[in-house]
Amino acid sequence: MLNLQIFTTGGTIDKVYFDALSEYQIGDPVIGAMLEQMNVGFEYQVSELMRLDSLDMNDDHRRQIKQAVASAEAAHILILHGTDGMVETASWLGDIDNKTILLTGALQPAAFANTDAVFNVGCAIGALQSRDAGVYIAMNGQVFAADQVVKNRAENRFETASQ
Repeated sequence: MLNLQIFTTGGTIDKVYFDALSEYQIGDPVIGAMLEQMNVGFEYQVSELMRLDSLDMNDDHRRQIKQAVASAEAAHILILHGTDGMVETASWLGDIDNKTILLTGALQPAAFANTDAVFNVGCAIGALQSRDAGVYIAMNGQVFAADQVVKNRAENRFETASQ
């Protein structure tokens, strides 16, 4: 049975907007309530590491994420992360052995009616159970090796990096 360690770092998935001028803050992690609503049949633990927009992350934050992942007892790790810095953070985790690590997030906050959050989390959890140890990103209905993906900001989606 899957035993999943979930780390939250903030990002759009947890954003709460206050007005039409896009004033926001990163709220409480939504993943626990989301998984309860989905009535999942596996064990999971949620640990909040930080509440940051990934554009505000620096090397110290990425070291903190890496340390948390490396010291986690679980072999399956899900990291909820802002999409703008997701690929860079994933590159920091490549030398962690014997763990399947998957990063995902959302291009629209989970609080929005048309969010991609539930879809991305579901895709990520399915991928965690079917992939070998390594680092992956699940976005837009696809699972990418962390070293073979880019965020296409113009199209607002993730895609395989050009060779």
